[in-house]
Amino acid sequence: MTRFLPLVLLFLAACTELPVDAVAPAPKADAPKPSAAETEVQRRAAKAARQFISVVETVEPVAENECRRVTRGINCDFQIVVDDRPDQPPNAFQTVDRAGRPILAFNLALITSVRNADELAFIMGHEAAHHILHHLDKSRETATYGAVILSGIAALGGADAETVRSAEELGAVIGARSFSKEFELEADRLGTIIAARAGYDPVLGSEFFYRIPDPGNEFLGTHPPNAARREMVRKTAAAL
Repeated sequence: MTRFLPLVLLFLAACTELPVDAVAPAPKADAPKPSAAETEVQRRAAKAARQFISVVETVEPVAENECRRVTRGINCDFQIVVDDRPDQPPNAFQTVDRAGRPILAFNLALITSVRNADELAFIMGHEAAHHILHHLDKSRETATYGAVILSGIAALGGADAETVRSAEELGAVIGARSFSKEFELEADRLGTIIAARAGYDPVLGSEFFYRIPDPGNEFLGTHPPNAARREMVRKTAAAL
C-alpha cells in the first residue's frame, strides 16, 4: 500500500495556506486578512485535496487486488505521487521505479481540474490498468522491433551510419505507437472496472473526455478519438 503521509505532505506543500482539520495558531492582530479571491482559492484547494485523498484510499486497494488477481510476478504495490510543479497542463501517467514498483503520478492541474470524484477515480483506474496490462513492457518491445526492422532496411539499402541511426530512431517511434491506441482503449476498459468496483460511476467519470482536446483518429497517433473512449467506458459499464 502507498505510504499516505508523504503523499499528503507533498500535496499540502503545493497549496499555500491550505486549511486542514487541525488547531492552527491564532493569527497576529496586524496580519492582513486574505482577500475573498484568496479565500476561495484556499477553499477549492482544500476540497480538491480531500477529494484526491478519498479517491486514493478507495481506488488504490481495488487496483492492487485486481493486479494480484490477474498477474503473476509483477509488483502490485502502487505508489501514488503528486507533481507539485506550477503552470503545468493537467496530466497523469504510469511508470515504474528502478525496483519495478508501479508509480501513478498526478499533477496539481489535473487534480484541481476534475469536476467530481468519479472523474478522478476513472483516471486513476485507467493509469493503474496500464501497469496491470503490461503496457510499458509491450511498448518497449514494439519500439525495439520497429528500430531493428527500419534500421536493418536502411543498412541493407546501403545507407550511411547517420541515416541508419535516424532510421532506428524513427522505427522506435513507429513501433511504440503501433499499438498505443489499442493500449489506451484496453486501459479504459479495465479502468472502468476498477473505478466501478471502488464504488464510483465510470460513465460519469468518462465525461472528462468532453473537456480535453480530441486527438481524432490520426495515423500513428498516441490516443484514440475521445468518442471511442467514451463508448468503451459505456459498453464496459453496461456489461458489469
